[in-house]
Amino acid sequence: METAKPLRRRTPEASSQTVATVERAADVLVLFAEPGSVTLGVTEIAEKLGMSKAAVHRILASLRLRGLIDLDEDTRRYSLGLTAMRLGLAYLDRLDVRRVAAPELVTLSRSLSETATLSIRTGMTRVYVDQVTPSREVIMSVSLGVPYPLHAGASSKAFLAFLSDEEIDAYFRTVPLTRLTERTLVHEDVLRKDIAAIRRRGYAKSNAERQPGSASVAAPIFDHHGRPAGVISVCGPLERFRGEAQQCAEALLEATGRLSAQMGYAETERK
Repeated sequence: METAKPLRRRTPEASSQTVATVERAADVLVLFAEPGSVTLGVTEIAEKLGMSKAAVHRILASLRLRGLIDLDEDTRRYSLGLTAMRLGLAYLDRLDVRRVAAPELVTLSRSLSETATLSIRTGMTRVYVDQVTPSREVIMSVSLGVPYPLHAGASSKAFLAFLSDEEIDAYFRTVPLTRLTERTLVHEDVLRKDIAAIRRRGYAKSNAERQPGSASVAAPIFDHHGRPAGVISVCGPLERFRGEAQQCAEALLEATGRLSAQMGYAETERK
């Protein structure tokens, strides 16, 4: 009859050592995320983190087994591996654009004293999902959750302009260019010229194209694939907004630039 072997209890010293090893491994991984650290050698890592080369070798070997680090056999330099990329993409895919954009909506509305909105795309339409209104007597407000076509209004055109050329062609083939107001653009050639202008300046403009008496500017938030994850607009009454449009557009582009960076977008994604 076999006798049961007593379980080994982990001593506090062993537990502390394990935690320290995990922390050092995390430090090594984070080091690769720093500017200019796309590839690193053992000596560089050891010097930057104040570790011995032997300890760095052990950590890198363990990280390589899990695909977190790759080794170039010719140069003997290390870089982030496929598993690290998958972790990064999993994080980016879980970003909630509404949650991320909320503080910028508040800042835009307060600094410009106009309404700031956030839209997301749903197929060939888009819907408002959030808005922040200013503290003034006459304001614009939007209806959340109502679908609008991608050719009518600044927020819609900011989506349409930054889709792929194939998606834009498909939109014109399949979606009737209906009017929402007398100023809605409904001719394909006119819309294509507007799309080209939007791409050049980075934002869309609308003067009563979706709603009579209103005007707006809108720009996309790009995700890590270089696609519009959402669109932010600043809008107000038409007569008042005419004198504010340029200032609003400049503040808007700064805000969407920050948000796109948070979503993992790099300018080279669209080049």
